[in-house]
Amino acid sequence: MKKPNSAESTQDDPVLEIRRQKLQIGWWALLGFLLLGFLLEALHGFKSGFYLDVQNETRRLMWTLAHAHGGLIAIINILFGLAVPFMPGLVEPSRQWASRCLTGALIAMPAGFFLGGLFIRGGDPGLGIALVPVGGALLVIAVFLTARASHR
Repeated sequence: MKKPNSAESTQDDPVLEIRRQKLQIGWWALLGFLLLGFLLEALHGFKSGFYLDVQNETRRLMWTLAHAHGGLIAIINILFGLAVPFMPGLVEPSRQWASRCLTGALIAMPAGFFLGGLFIRGGDPGLGIALVPVGGALLVIAVFLTARASHR
């Protein structure tokens, strides 16, 4: 495998372009979700009622789930970026679909948990929680496409 000498050569090779995108998206997302974790720890440390009061238990759970799922899906994006050059069976259009589904899952699932916790109604998560199954479906599709290609 040749190393790209310029941005042009990366764009000419679709595998290297997806690898670059997934690594970039994954690392930036991981940083964002780590920072969200630090924010949640600060809310806990400063005894924020908005976060810790009993009536906000749903918010605390939803935001913890947003942090955890976001971090894990960010790592999955990084792993996909590292693995894609070693998976010759993962060809177009499956490679592109898997990549896009991973990005969609990275956005939809944590956003659903976060928005569900932002607008709680009587102990139930807000309407944003509807994004979680969408993100879950996208994640399942991406993993299926990648797993199927690993046998080729």
